[in-house]
Amino acid sequence: MTRTPLISGNWKMNLNHFEAIQTVQKLHYLIPKGVLDNVEVSIHPPFTDIRSVQTLIESEDLDFALGAQHCHFEDSGAFTGEVSPAFLAKLNTQYVICGHSERREVFGETDEMVNAKVLAIMKYAMTPILCCGETLTEREAGKTESKVLGQIDAGLAGVTNEQIAALVIAYEPIWAIGTGKTATADDAQTVCAAIRMQVRKLTDDATADAVRIQYGGSVKGGNAPELMSQPDIDGALVGGASLDPDEFSRIIQFNG
Repeated sequence: MTRTPLISGNWKMNLNHFEAIQTVQKLHYLIPKGVLDNVEVSIHPPFTDIRSVQTLIESEDLDFALGAQHCHFEDSGAFTGEVSPAFLAKLNTQYVICGHSERREVFGETDEMVNAKVLAIMKYAMTPILCCGETLTEREAGKTESKVLGQIDAGLAGVTNEQIAALVIAYEPIWAIGTGKTATADDAQTVCAAIRMQVRKLTDDATADAVRIQYGGSVKGGNAPELMSQPDIDGALVGGASLDPDEFSRIIQFNG
């Protein structure tokens, strides 16, 4: 089954809205005509930039999808500092990252919270990018699959097969994020294949064949082609490299 690759740029807490506009404009300029016919690109700026990036994408008819990095699972309420999925939907946000390792490790998000966010994001017709991954300690102890597949089981609880087929799963080994270390293409493929097999066990063949699985962890223009050539890797969740339009455009052009 052919799955359209999704390359997502997670800008984390970087770039103000002026810088975001400039970055998107330069990125668009650098991508040759026709490249985006075969690959989808989502851009996930900080919350303060989303409206500016939305306006740019829509006014210039840019072929980028607007994404968010996080949201709360409630529609509204006394949650100071949080953002409702309903608010994001009003900005025509298409993708929302949930369960990113930094949200889990730094802000204490549990599997149950991540699952609630997956359901809330889909309630508003947006697509979750459900993240999973292991620490270096867990990797060295041989616990990669048990940790990752446990996160998948928990994150997809109560989600229908049709919904699972339409969402995105991102495998991001925590030990490779921002460290310059990258899982080998074979290692990344092994875990992504295990994720797809777990989805197959939870659902059916059609759902497992349809779901897109990204790899995230120090993805660069140099390693993107090998990573993306693996049969169960359908895109990349890119952190630091997505802040550099030149580097991010090279990743997007992985098959060029």
